[in-house]
Amino acid sequence: DIGDIVRGRDLYSGNKKKDKLEENLNKIFNDIKKNNQSKLSQLTLDQVREYWWELNREKVWEAITCGADAGNKYFRGTCGGDEKTGTLTPSQCRCKGDQVPTYFDYVPQYLR
Repeated sequence: DIGDIVRGRDLYSGNKKKDKLEENLNKIFNDIKKNNQSKLSQLTLDQVREYWWELNREKVWEAITCGADAGNKYFRGTCGGDEKTGTLTPSQCRCKGDQVPTYFDYVPQYLR
């Protein structure tokens, strides 16, 4: 998924374009680090990627779901908790307040 790609954790090793994508992402995140030296100078590139994702994951999810129909719901309860206590997304695959409806970002991809 997008979060795994951004953070360099995607299991897309069979894709022939993987190296080019990783090269482009490294350039982007090096530029981000260079342009934000006061905050990011002590971070490794992997840490910069994590930092960026944490700051932007809600906006990325909003962009992905902006074209979703008003009645669309995520396939399992993910709002407001874990899988056992979460509720369904009420509209456009989003939780109230456009909160990202998934905690899967932090579950290893092979377990999803």
